[in-house]
This record gives sequence, structure tokens and C-alpha cells, in this order.
Amino acid sequence: MPVIGLGTWQVRNCAALVASALRAGYRHIDTARNYGNEAEIAEAIRASGVRREELFITTKVWHEDLRAPDFARSVEASLNALQLSYVDLLLVHWPSIQGVPLPETLKALGKAKTGGLTRKIGVANFNIAMLEEAVRACPEPLAVLQAEYHPYLDQSKLLAACRRLRLAFTAYCPLGRGRVLADPKLEKLARAKGKSIAQVVLRWLVQQGVASLPRSSQAGRVAENLEVFGFELTADEMAEISSLRQRNGRIVDPPMAPAWD
Repeated sequence: MPVIGLGTWQVRNCAALVASALRAGYRHIDTARNYGNEAEIAEAIRASGVRREELFITTKVWHEDLRAPDFARSVEASLNALQLSYVDLLLVHWPSIQGVPLPETLKALGKAKTGGLTRKIGVANFNIAMLEEAVRACPEPLAVLQAEYHPYLDQSKLLAACRRLRLAFTAYCPLGRGRVLADPKLEKLARAKGKSIAQVVLRWLVQQGVASLPRSSQAGRVAENLEVFGFELTADEMAEISSLRQRNGRIVDPPMAPAWD
């Protein structure tokens, strides 16, 4: 899984932007059934000319479709929209708030993998207790947790749990939906490194072993966000960025969210 991917939630003109990102070098594209843009991503893949084997495509099953029959229909609909025979990563988008037993959902998730509809499987927006239960209950190995993570949100406990459970961590909202781009401390650090604030924050995640899914509606910034491998942050700089965490730093907290750690 490429450590920098393109997030596509609420991105306007998705097809053109994704095609531009693929031409700029992106190979990891993140979508979801709930985003409503899988068909546009299919269009972008066709337009880019990039071979399917080079791509890492993630999609997700919405929390209203976690019963086994609904889950299977959602996966089929996603593959049809994406015009793919398989995705590289399939995630449970949110835990159930409708009382669907987790083992039922995870059995359906595992079946998608054994059926060749996805190469890897995982979950998103699970707290630690749910994550541990999911690892125990899933008939196939889970590979990834996707969750909100940026300098204003302390996710050290969740990250430690992922390492203990041998799961990759993928951060969405890695730039705090743009909030970090106006931070004076980050601006000073970025200026000293000769980089953008976004590049510094994404590098902070890379050095923690965390993949990230920055999103932007501007093709120039999308391309810029990929350029995080030609420099390194010192231990002091890493600590300075981590010190920006806030008590109420979480951005994404919808009604179906679990009790966060």
C-alpha cells in the first residue's frame, strides 16, 4: 500500500482530479460506496492510462449495509461502478449502530477476500476494543485500520494498538481539513525546511509508519503532497509537531461514531 494516497471524499470534479493525480504519480486512490464517486474514479483510471496492476484502490462498505446479504450487494455495486474485478483494500466504513453482530459483518468481509473480490481487508473508525474484537472474529487476517489522524489529534493509543495487532494505520484528514495549514508553529518549521506545511505534516506521518490520504481540489497541491520523500524531520521536529495535539482536536465525530479512545 503506497504511504501517500489520494482521498476523494467530497472532492468536486473527481474524475479530472484523480486522472491528474495518477499522471502526477499517485497510485493509491481511496473511495467508498457512500462517497458516490466510484464511477468517476473508473473514468479517471481509463483516462490516465495507468495499468491496473500498478494501482492500489480502496473502497468501503457503509454502516447501513453490514448484514451479510447487504454487504455482498455493496461490494458488487462498488466493483461494477469502479469497473474492476477486484479492489486492493476493502474496509468496513463504520461500525454498526443497528445491532448487526460484528462476526456476521466480518464473515462477509472475509468472504469477499476469499472470493477474490479484494486482496486485503480492514476496518475504519473502530476504537481499540472493537479493533481487538474484529481481529479475533474475522476469518481472514485484517490488514489495515483507517482513522482520523493529524497533529491536533492524539492517536498514540490507537497507533500502539495497531502495532501490537500488526495492522497498518492509514490516516484520513491528515491535514485536519486544512486547519494545520494556518498553524504558525508549523509555518515556521516548514519555512526552515524549505517545504510546505502539508509536506511537513505528511512527512511527520510517514516517519511514524503511517500512510495518509490527503485531499485537495487543486491539482498543484495534490502533486505537491506526494513530494515528501526527499527530506527528513529530526526527533525534535517530530516532537514539536506532536506537541500540537489538542484536547478537542477531533474533527470527524458523526452520530454513528463509537466511543473514541
